[in-house]
This record gives sequence, C-alpha cells and structure tokens, in this order.
Amino acid sequence: MTDMVRAINPTAAISNAEEAKAAARASAIAIFLGVVWGIIGVAWLMGPGAAVMEAAMAEAAAGSPEAAGMTDMMAGAALGFAGVMVVIQLILGLVQWFKPNIVIPILFTVFVVYGLGSTALGMAMADQMELGAAAATPAWQTWGGIALMVVQLIMHIAGIRGASAMRKFRDAQAY
Repeated sequence: MTDMVRAINPTAAISNAEEAKAAARASAIAIFLGVVWGIIGVAWLMGPGAAVMEAAMAEAAAGSPEAAGMTDMMAGAALGFAGVMVVIQLILGLVQWFKPNIVIPILFTVFVVYGLGSTALGMAMADQMELGAAAATPAWQTWGGIALMVVQLIMHIAGIRGASAMRKFRDAQAY
C-alpha cells in the first residue's frame, strides 16, 4: 500500500521497473475513481436527476412544440450515453491496469483538463447564460466533480511519468 501511495505522487523519484509500473497504474486508479463517480451520476440520473432533467428539457422546449415531443427521447439518450461512457472508462481503466501504457494517461489528462476548463468556464458564465433554474447542476455534483478532476489530474500525471519510465527501463533492458 505504501508503494502505491508513493507511486501516486507525481514528483516521486522512480528508480526501478516496479515503481514505474505502480506509477503507471496510478492512472488506472484515477480512471476507476471516474467510473465510480460516473456510476453515482448515472444513479442520480435514474432517480431524482430524471425529474430535474425532464423539467429542464421541458423548460427549454416550451417555445417549440416540435422539441417538446423529443424531450423523453433526449432524456433516455442522455442516460444511455452516460452509461456507455462509464463502461468505456471501465474498459480503458482495466487496460491501463493490466497493460500500462502512456497513451491512456495522456488521453485522460487531456479529458480532465478539458473538464476542469469547461466547468470553470460554465461557472464563470452561469450568470450570463439564460438557463432556467431547472437546468442547474446540483452543487454537490459540481464541486465533487471539480475535486475529483483535480485528484485525477495529479494521478494521470503520475501515470504518464510511470509509463515513460517503464519504456526507459524496457529500452535499457533490451540493450
């Protein structure tokens, strides 16, 4: 356990292949944290979030009778898309755990930075957008997501360092 905690530290020195593999797996742990958060989000969408999402869509479609008929379909599509994304994340997390590489941590670092940026921009522009009260994301989901993304960013950076060190150790062993 101490080795894994040390491996998650993106500034820790990596001195052998095992430490490099543990650091690369930090990215998989970050992905699994995202899977858990995604499952919580999907469960919320299936429960109280469904009513919130339907109210927001009905409010947005109030001026357009054509759009009003599509709200149920869109709510189902949003829930299905969220579920599919959680499954894809789980698969990529398993790949990173069993066969650590540098591509997945880099990809998820980009996603996390994008998520942080879009969340911050959305919060900064919330007063300027004409969204109804029904469209507001719950505060626990917003702030929990931000905190999780910061932790994930740190872990993905450690994963990039670990995967890079793994490649160096593998190349040194080949010669």
